[in-house]
Amino acid sequence: MSEQTAVAERGPQAAQVDRPGQNVTGEPGRGRKALDGTLNVFSHAFLVVWGLLTALPLLWVVLSSFKDDAEILGDPWGLPSALRFDNFARAWTHGHIGQYFVNTGIVLLGSLTLTMLLGATAAYALARYKFLGSRLVYFVFVGGMMFPVVLAFVPLFKIVGGVGLRDTLPGLMLIYTAYSLPFTVFFLTAFFRTLPDAVAEAAYIDGCGPFRTFFRVMLPMAKPGLISVGIFNFLGHWNQYLLPVVLITSDEKQVLAQGLANLAISEGYRGDYSRLFAGLTLAMLPVLVVYAVFQRQVQSGLTAGQMK
Repeated sequence: MSEQTAVAERGPQAAQVDRPGQNVTGEPGRGRKALDGTLNVFSHAFLVVWGLLTALPLLWVVLSSFKDDAEILGDPWGLPSALRFDNFARAWTHGHIGQYFVNTGIVLLGSLTLTMLLGATAAYALARYKFLGSRLVYFVFVGGMMFPVVLAFVPLFKIVGGVGLRDTLPGLMLIYTAYSLPFTVFFLTAFFRTLPDAVAEAAYIDGCGPFRTFFRVMLPMAKPGLISVGIFNFLGHWNQYLLPVVLITSDEKQVLAQGLANLAISEGYRGDYSRLFAGLTLAMLPVLVVYAVFQRQVQSGLTAGQMK
């Protein structure tokens, strides 16, 4: 007698019991589905709370930038009675935010260019070529990520001053580059390892040398990873405060983080809070715009670097 005949003779309830993955009530995985639904609700609730904790302070700063001082002190949580764009004009000129923007832009342009060029070149060599000491060089870069930058303040101050680059924007560019290289090499090394070897081999067969293969073939293929690590470096350089404080002393050469700290102190004593909030809003806008524009590239770059 076959197994199907035996189950049929014992009745439908026996068939339900014998069926794998199904309980006696005929409802498969009901407890599992309930647990998944509960976890899904909690995860979404956590994300909503996290989003509110992140977005509400930013929204409050933006709204406060359109108020006058009386509204900020008298009704800090209310909406502005009018859109006072003159607050931004005063922050840009009288608060010297414009000068800080220019200095920060110059430093970012030089430091990001050097970081991406040197980091991508080193990462490609470590990912594609096996040479004596390659693993040691890679772990030296990785170890640089764990080194506290605070411990290097005194040596940096003396070395940069010894070569005549203290209190200069080019000196700050070089320090930013050295500060960002470990993470850049670590990130891009993993990304270059995921690229197919057949493409590089085909380029060699077509007559491309190592440099042409890197710049014309492999570097464009690594565009998602380059954009992702570039944005991380942009955010790190834009928000950097400790290194400029140590290396930049002249008021006319200060970057945005230093300027905002000085603005907060000076406007706090003067009571011009509207100009302070306008300066904070101007400092936030470039970061928000960059991330909003390249959000998909960041996500694709982070996921692509984890798959082979």
